[in-house]
Amino acid sequence: MEKEKAVIAQRFRNFAKNECKGSSELYEFLSNQIAGDHELLKLCAHTRTGQPIPNLLFGAVHYLLLRGTNHRLSEYYPSIVKKPKDIKGSFIPFKDFCREHQAEIRPLLQNKLVQTNEVRRCAYLYPSFCYMYSIAKKPLALIEIGTSAGLQLQWDNYGYSYGNKEEVYGNERSRVHITSKIKGESSPLLHADSPSVAWRVGIDLHVSDVNDPEDLQWLEALIWPEQQERLALFRSAVKQLQENPVKLFEGDGVALLSEVAKKAPKDTAICVFHTHVANQIPNDLKLKLVDNIKEIGRKRDIFHLYNNMWDSDLHLGYIVDGREYNHTIGETDGHGKWFSWNLA
Repeated sequence: MEKEKAVIAQRFRNFAKNECKGSSELYEFLSNQIAGDHELLKLCAHTRTGQPIPNLLFGAVHYLLLRGTNHRLSEYYPSIVKKPKDIKGSFIPFKDFCREHQAEIRPLLQNKLVQTNEVRRCAYLYPSFCYMYSIAKKPLALIEIGTSAGLQLQWDNYGYSYGNKEEVYGNERSRVHITSKIKGESSPLLHADSPSVAWRVGIDLHVSDVNDPEDLQWLEALIWPEQQERLALFRSAVKQLQENPVKLFEGDGVALLSEVAKKAPKDTAICVFHTHVANQIPNDLKLKLVDNIKEIGRKRDIFHLYNNMWDSDLHLGYIVDGREYNHTIGETDGHGKWFSWNLA
């Protein structure tokens, strides 16, 4: 158990340094404190295998607070109070909350999944699909693995600005307007109008239903307390999806891929994509996914866009006319605030 707690402690330190810094002062502070607390590390050991432990613990606590659980910890959450208290006093209330509500937190750690539905990641999906469309020269058939609620499957219905907010790409009339920054000297070729999408489906072990209040509350709980702009963007995308639902399948995306791909219209290019999901997939299944894509590529054109699979970069592999290509597109911010572009 001591060895397991040491591993979990390091995950919280890494989370504070690599993910929270500059994005969430509250979670950065709490993560560093949790890393040295044996009682909380023991509680975290109940998290289901393969899930990112810090995200799940913070999501569980946030979920209970958003549902109205009365506790002084809420006074430190910008998502709950207008003037939150100084984060330096937050750890003792946080630990107290976890101790008092351990019976509610434990089943959330055991049964819930981290499915962030970060809509701003579409900022780099959009130019990536523009690039695929320029190569395929035919409508796209989208298959998203780890789709959760399916918000990223709607990328072609959103509007985008990169630095200059007056210049909008994609759907300029969309209620969802995504802004992001392109780092570096290279920039992608951006289409004024969205590429043609003929068909779209999503696959997930657990599909989140945006019409289910409990599912929606959990997805909102996964959004970090300070990030109100991120929450507003999420809610706008939810409204878009509620008005324009997409087909979602529940199950193992790797196992179902080949059968689902057979349903894609013939005169389309299949585009399999997933963002910040593959880190939860075992290595043998990652290799199986690559094999399945190559097998589909023997019969028709297919693209594979992904990150967090072998490293944190965004990659694009594709098979067109029987020839295989592999590119590294660039680096991406975890929440889509910026990305770099290396493709010519």
